[in-house]
Amino acid sequence: MSSLIQPASMTVTVTESLTLGGYAQGGTNSITIDNIAEVNRRIVNVPITEVIIVSISTAVAAGTFVESDVMYIRITNKDDTNHVGLIFRNEDNDEFGVKLDHGQSFIYNGDLSGGVVDTMDSAATSLTANTFADLVDITAIADTDPVDLEVFVASK
Repeated sequence: MSSLIQPASMTVTVTESLTLGGYAQGGTNSITIDNIAEVNRRIVNVPITEVIIVSISTAVAAGTFVESDVMYIRITNKDDTNHVGLIFRNEDNDEFGVKLDHGQSFIYNGDLSGGVVDTMDSAATSLTANTFADLVDITAIADTDPVDLEVFVASK
């Protein structure tokens, strides 16, 4: 049996809209990502303890995305008051964190030819260019009260 669902191109557009002193200062940038065949969109309730919201591996498994196929991840904080901490970890156990305030979104782009393979690094001192490792998971922890996150993952 062959699938009736064919891969498609996904367009991501980021627009800033701002008029300052009577002059438009915003901009619009778009990229098209070809061959998207799988989309996962869900709302995750994040408690005040750290939980995995995206798990990535080299093989297909329940609740896990294949690292070479993940092309785009968007995480949006749907809370109207509280922030959440996002922690990104790679295969070398390097981590970096991002504070995502209420209503804000964070986008993690995969490499257009290799997904999230060799896309992340972190260090307490300066980094060496192009020494990236594979992203393996993203965890989240709410600040003072649970927070709802919208997690959107597009894969080949």
